[in-house]
Amino acid sequence: MKIEYLLKKKSSWLNGSGPESDIVLSSRVRLARNLKGFNFAVRSTPETSRKAAAEILAAAEKVEELKDALVVEINDISPLDRQFLIERRLVSRELASGDAGVVLIGKKESISLMINEEDHLRIQVLRSGLSLSRCWEIADRIDSLLEQRLDYEYCPEHGYLTACPTNLGTGMRASAMIHLPALVMDGQVSRILQAVGKLGLAVRGIYGEGTRAFGNLFQISNQQTLGKTEEEIIGNLERIIIKIINHERQARHELLENSRLKLEDRVYRALGVLRNARLLTAEETINLLSALRMGVNLNTISGLSPGAVNEIFIHSQPAHLQKMAGNELSSRERDILRARIVRDKLSGLDSA
Repeated sequence: MKIEYLLKKKSSWLNGSGPESDIVLSSRVRLARNLKGFNFAVRSTPETSRKAAAEILAAAEKVEELKDALVVEINDISPLDRQFLIERRLVSRELASGDAGVVLIGKKESISLMINEEDHLRIQVLRSGLSLSRCWEIADRIDSLLEQRLDYEYCPEHGYLTACPTNLGTGMRASAMIHLPALVMDGQVSRILQAVGKLGLAVRGIYGEGTRAFGNLFQISNQQTLGKTEEEIIGNLERIIIKIINHERQARHELLENSRLKLEDRVYRALGVLRNARLLTAEETINLLSALRMGVNLNTISGLSPGAVNEIFIHSQPAHLQKMAGNELSSRERDILRARIVRDKLSGLDSA
């Protein structure tokens, strides 16, 4: 199985299903682990990195969910393929920029193992909708099966030892990607996200730390891992996200009640541009798809599912466009191809 195979299938975390999926695109749980007897990956030699990867891959072969998984050595793929994997959220930017990294990708793309990033192993589970507890259950089961064959760095006082002190303890990062167009439209989003920050959570862009929030999409995650159990981290994050969801739903209700024409105008303008544009930048497309997705979820637009909007979003990313074209494209060529693909996907939609 090669990377090109991923183009032919839909990422399960983008299928538009799951609890609260009108607002929560996806949930993710990531566990950081290190092997005893090896230097941390950031201080490892190429030889010891290869040995660590070999041990982890051998253990992964015994895990049912990882049977027939795609194994990719980052050093063996092009910069374009690295960006493609980032866009599908299967690897981090840090792993993609290194030379010793390996990623193991499950068949449904809901599970991936990142090897030799900042830590020796990062177990990642992605699911559609607000599914943090389910992500944790799957990640915990895979972690337990791997731990039967791997000797992790762990101490009773501090928990799992990690390269970065902020991951010390459970080694868990849990996050949800949420879509908040109504809160952005009525000017409440900054106040709410500032409150989230004061509660000890991080707010980031689509691709995590250091990235901007496009398309009214925000990634909310825990920052503290030490001194709390995994269940406490998940429970606290879910409670806060549900509060944000309620604020967004209330804002959408008020827009429908008090500013329906303004909301519909935004949705149909977005649809009109997407169906007719000959040039579309990546940022413009995400912002227009944000309005379209809100229209779909509010039944302003019919004949289009949230999962279909999500699919357009992923296929309009720069590396995906170039993989579909079969060669590297200039920025202008990408804008032309992006516009054509979006037009094709929306061609049969009833706009009335």
